[in-house]
Amino acid sequence: MAKRKRLSAFGAPETALDAGDEMPVLETKSFPTYPMGYAGGHTYTRPEGRPAPIADMAGAAAATAAMEEMAETLRRARENGRMVLQLSLDQVEAGYLVRDRLATDPEEMAALTESLRARGQQTPIEVTQIGPDRYGLISGWRRLRALASLQAETGEARFGHVLALQRRPEQASDAYVAMVEENEIRVGLSFYERARIALKAVEAGVYPDDRAALRALFATASRPKRSKIGSFLTVVRALDGALRFPEAIGERLGLQLAQALEGDAGLGPRMRAALADASPPDPAAEQVLLARLMAPPPKTPDLAVSETVSAADIAPGISLSALKGHRLVLEGAGVDAAFRARLEAWLRNQA
Repeated sequence: MAKRKRLSAFGAPETALDAGDEMPVLETKSFPTYPMGYAGGHTYTRPEGRPAPIADMAGAAAATAAMEEMAETLRRARENGRMVLQLSLDQVEAGYLVRDRLATDPEEMAALTESLRARGQQTPIEVTQIGPDRYGLISGWRRLRALASLQAETGEARFGHVLALQRRPEQASDAYVAMVEENEIRVGLSFYERARIALKAVEAGVYPDDRAALRALFATASRPKRSKIGSFLTVVRALDGALRFPEAIGERLGLQLAQALEGDAGLGPRMRAALADASPPDPAAEQVLLARLMAPPPKTPDLAVSETVSAADIAPGISLSALKGHRLVLEGAGVDAAFRARLEAWLRNQA
């Protein structure tokens, strides 16, 4: 039977078969064929081992979607602080925030260093990304410092890296709160250190004023405790940088200092000068000096308001007044240097 020609959907001639014609088998040169379907008495074949195009595309799409989902999951885990990062020490900017802790106990640092040497880092620090491969330290300053010390001492590569959790503070205030909370939980801050970080946060523009800083940074503290921290702000403003052992100032002395500084505008400059001259060698010596400087000067008797018992002129230009408290006052134009010399000589002769 004659074969009829027609155009396929792609514009190429396509051969239509009448009933009873043999369906040609697709010829392949490099792959064997196997049946892939049967219709109208004819068997269709495709190369063995090659999946159908639809299945191939579906598999590739599924694999791509799985990889994208995994990458997105890892990205979210990293940004949300659920993935521990390993950073080199030089990737972390320790001065990203003004630190709240002014000093470290040598014994505590020694114990932490030995723990890291023996067991490695157990607790990650907290950082926030501040640039490509750059991170700002939020909490964990002591761990970072101890690792740097060990790396410098031993040269071992394991101490040249730090484990970290990435935080993403929406505002700088969140970073300050995180730092304060971490130190409050682990070791606890002195009143001076608490007041100082509040003041530095205000100076950096993180908070508009002292009250806002205290309420945000110490939200879990009681109102009386926040009030005491606020009193220490006066001490920090007047003496920060002049004190050598500020973290050792206790609550009672700090509140006394705040009251004295508020009552005498010139006390702060006098204390700074005295501290610079004395250079106290230890906290006890510094606190003794502060207490002495706070003590009011001895009062001199005000003769003008003292009660007079009697008064009389005992010589031309000289009068004598007897005051309560066993006191005598000589005054007048005749009380000059010559009179004083004669009086002193006479008094010595009376002994």
